[in-house]
This record gives sequence, structure tokens and C-alpha cells, in this order.
Amino acid sequence: MRNFKITIQYEGTRYQGWQKQGSTDNTLQGKFETLLSRLAGETVEIAASGRTDAGVHAYGQVANFHMDTTMTPGELMEQINRYLPEDVAVIACSEADGRFHSRLHAKKKTYCYRVLNSAVPHVFDRKFVWQVPEKLDVEAMRQAASFLTGTHDFKSFTSAKKSKKSTVRTIESIEIARAGDEIRLVFTGDGFLFHMVRILTGTLLEVGLGKRNSADMKKILAACDRQQAGELAPARGLALMEVFYE
Repeated sequence: MRNFKITIQYEGTRYQGWQKQGSTDNTLQGKFETLLSRLAGETVEIAASGRTDAGVHAYGQVANFHMDTTMTPGELMEQINRYLPEDVAVIACSEADGRFHSRLHAKKKTYCYRVLNSAVPHVFDRKFVWQVPEKLDVEAMRQAASFLTGTHDFKSFTSAKKSKKSTVRTIESIEIARAGDEIRLVFTGDGFLFHMVRILTGTLLEVGLGKRNSADMKKILAACDRQQAGELAPARGLALMEVFYE
């Protein structure tokens, strides 16, 4: 049985996230498993580097699956793309070591959150940005972000309910840059908790709006309490950009 590694792009607007669910067949994992199983003539399961939420996009989601086929990676990629909907595409396909697992072997990920900081809507970007019309203090946001980089317990920054799993993660960098009326927040870290990037974004924007001080980030981290952090930013502004492996 051969192990294939693929890189996927998708506009997440109309999907209920990556992970398949019993209550709906409108998930990306579900779509891929149905298609791959049809191509293989038997059940095929696919694993991704992470579970993007409903409405979140991806420029570089990585997944892997095992399939018994004589097709080359290029031929398989062509067949998959032939049957995928227009808002999903496989942009790379290769054969991986049999033990490779897209999630377990991922070393770090980069996400980007786009904020439209303008009172004027951008019609063609409306599915990819969070519009915040009030002026944002980007420098204050950068100062706040400096308290969030490094290794911390990010329990305050997740919507996950009680779990025995560790909420300690390492954020390598948070880059915040303005380009015209758009502000982009780029997060790189070894892993992210459920809703973590969206809550970090919502909290940093509250700093930018003057509702919080930069140094408040220390108190929020120490509290380990979701109620102490900011609002959950909308899914539409978030995209998984790249997954890194050794």
C-alpha cells in the first residue's frame, strides 16, 4: 500500500471545516475520502496536518492517505483535481515514506489573519477579511504580541472545553504588518489549539482599539481562563498558509 502526501488549497466558506462529521457530509475530509475511495475501489481514509474550522481557508494544507494504485503521483493528482469542486484543489502530490503522517510529523505551521481596517468594504475580498472600521494602533498590537511569543500555557486562548491534553504551545513569531488599509497578522508556531489563532487575533485587535493594554497579555496567560481573553475573530479572515516538516 503506497502512502501519498498532498498539498491542498481550499476556500473554506461553504464547508463545515476539515474534519468529517456524522451530522453532515459537507466537510473537506468527507469530500476527499468519498472521492479517493471511488478512485481506489475501496475505502480510503485521509489525515490532515490539522482541523481547520468551518469557514477557514487554506493555501497549504498537507494531508496523506494510503492507496493501492498503479498511478504516478502526477496522474493521481490529475484525477483528483478532475473531480474536486472549483473551490478545492490539490497543488502538489508525492509519494511519501510509509510511516509519514501529516499531523504527527508536522513541526510547525503558519497561519495568516487578514483584517480590513477601513470603513469602506472591499467587495471582492469580503469572504477573506474581517472588516474593522475603527482605527487600529498597530504598534500597540505588536507590543502585545511580543508577550505572547515563546512557550506558554495558552488555555485562556482556546474554546476547547475540559481536556486532559496539554494546552502548552510555542509561538515562534507573530508578525503584524499594515499594507494600505489591510492589516495582516501572521502566526508561526509548533501547534495551535481549537480557535487559538482567532482568539489571539480578537484579543490583539482589542489592544489595537485601546480596549486593553499590551501588558494585559501576561495576566491573560496566567489566568488560564477563556473569559479573560478577547472575542473570537470570524473564521473568514483566517487561512492556513504552510505546514513545515523536517
